[in-house]
Amino acid sequence: MSRALDRLRARKDAVIDLTESNPTRVGLAYPPDLLDALADAAGLAYDPQPRGLAVAREAVARHLRGQGTRVAASRVVLTAGTSEAYSRLFTLLCDPGDEVLVPRPGYPLLDHLTRLDAVTPRPYPLTYHGAWEIDGDALERQVTPRTRALVVVNPNNPTGSFLSAADRELVCEVCRRHGLALIADEVFVRYALEPAPAGGSVLGRADDVLTFSLGGLSKAVGLPQLKLAWIVVDGPRRAVAPALRALDFVNDAYLSVATPVQLAAARLLEEGDAVATRIAERVRRNRATLGRRIAAQPVHSLLRTGGGWYAVVQVPATQSEETLVLDLIEHDRVVVHPGYLYDFPHEAFVVLSLLPEPRRFEDGVALLLTRAAGAAG
Repeated sequence: MSRALDRLRARKDAVIDLTESNPTRVGLAYPPDLLDALADAAGLAYDPQPRGLAVAREAVARHLRGQGTRVAASRVVLTAGTSEAYSRLFTLLCDPGDEVLVPRPGYPLLDHLTRLDAVTPRPYPLTYHGAWEIDGDALERQVTPRTRALVVVNPNNPTGSFLSAADRELVCEVCRRHGLALIADEVFVRYALEPAPAGGSVLGRADDVLTFSLGGLSKAVGLPQLKLAWIVVDGPRRAVAPALRALDFVNDAYLSVATPVQLAAARLLEEGDAVATRIAERVRRNRATLGRRIAAQPVHSLLRTGGGWYAVVQVPATQSEETLVLDLIEHDRVVVHPGYLYDFPHEAFVVLSLLPEPRRFEDGVALLLTRAAGAAG
């Protein structure tokens, strides 16, 4: 796929990229002075705090409270991106060779992040029967004496599925029974396409499970280039306090979050809210377009999505996903992701970003559905 794309780009051919995940490249309007906050002269002074500057942590807590989640600033820990947040948590919770449970289908970066910290990912399956749910028996079978944490992505990438009330209780019960921490990647939680079950976030839902909720500017307000993310620590006080002290120790060894972005956090979160609104509108519009197109060609199926920026389409399994994707690149100049990239259990799925400019998105979808249907005869 990479070589095929390189050939197109070397010829300077126009490409419709239906995998684009960067909101700064899809024609969305940003306030022209949004980044002015980074020029605060106070950023010339360096006074690092392991958990992050108090003014930034309070800005994050205020932002989350505005989204309906009660959060104390004292339980917010700042990092330079959610990938780094994962690394800090794996350092906190695991020794080399320990294991964490991760969802399948799921974002492939998780496999790399675990292994970079000498941690073994153990996948547990999500199953689809009109809606996505966790296979509880399979999840239980994946727990071993070396398992230290259970990762949920809420809503999941790429399935867009929020944890249902039943799945929330399931994962909490597994964590209680086996003494596991719960890591909830909630970067897409504000982008619900339908009412999120049980309020969306896992925070405040399990007082007896040590829980870490992840978020960041990248998705919350469409600013991936500014590298500010957060971990919110929740659960029983007897577990939260030592976890925060340990995270202070780990973060103090790196101090990787830049002062200017911390000082600007309040303004970025407040004024960036308009960007998040535009992203949500774009995602809903493209999702509706995709639904209409597929309704006109019922040989394809659009899987139910609760939130996030992605859609999953099941196409006729008359050829391999890789063949379909390569044909789209080489003949139609359209880029989509094959389902196997996310460890879907069988053929044939494609994953699309819902961020692209609407006209190009519709053109790309039309080419995708026509080629997939043509292969079906």
